[in-house]
Amino acid sequence: MAGYGWISFTTDYGTFDGFVAACHGSIARVAPDIKVIDVTHHVPPADVARGAAVLAQTAPHLPASVHLAVVDPGVGTARRGIVLTTPNGLLVGPDNGLLIWAAEALGGITAAHELDNKDWTFGDVSRTFHGRDLFAPAAAHLAAGAAPEQAGPAIDPASLTRLPDPHVTIGDGWIEAEVLTVDRFGNVQLAADGSALSGLGSELLVNGGVRARRGTTFADVNVGELLVFADSADRVAIAVNNGRAVVLLSVVPGDTVRITAR
Repeated sequence: MAGYGWISFTTDYGTFDGFVAACHGSIARVAPDIKVIDVTHHVPPADVARGAAVLAQTAPHLPASVHLAVVDPGVGTARRGIVLTTPNGLLVGPDNGLLIWAAEALGGITAAHELDNKDWTFGDVSRTFHGRDLFAPAAAHLAAGAAPEQAGPAIDPASLTRLPDPHVTIGDGWIEAEVLTVDRFGNVQLAADGSALSGLGSELLVNGGVRARRGTTFADVNVGELLVFADSADRVAIAVNNGRAVVLLSVVPGDTVRITAR
């Protein structure tokens, strides 16, 4: 195989410790010419759903890559390490639902393999740092041209762990959807597609009492006012012009938000 020139890297490791650097080192030891794109290392600790959402919304905008993702509260347990093949790249990480949404965004899973090739590790594998010892070297081997079949035995994609589908209900003049993510600006992203807004007018109510307006950019409302819009990932999102919608609405990922016409 020709391999890939890029590895994307998504974790909850943060950047205050040496965890990310150690994984970069593992990649460089195997494939020093491969370029690494750090998507984020500030997924909230152990928040698999947040990591899955960030990766799924980012991966389609990257060059064809091996997508390495590690948000892994089950590290060291019986959960599998996996390699997923899609029409537009490979994904490497734990079998805990982290990779599935991104695989679907990249065209769907065409093959899945358990990561079980001992020749791809550097001796003993730490029970608590599979990112460094298992996943990063595997991503490097794959980026350098190894076939996914070399990672280990094929597995049935239907057996992969999947996250629950986020709640979305759309009615006549209303949307009810789960909060998918909150970004660093305090914008609240819902699980509903942006097209769900087409059935609503320009004047809205959020959670029954907070007035909002539908628009396309932050300046469509006055400073301090609430905006409902389709964001860059084509999800329904809520923002405050020069403010933080998450504070105004007092929500966290997993909560349900209802938007109605007024």
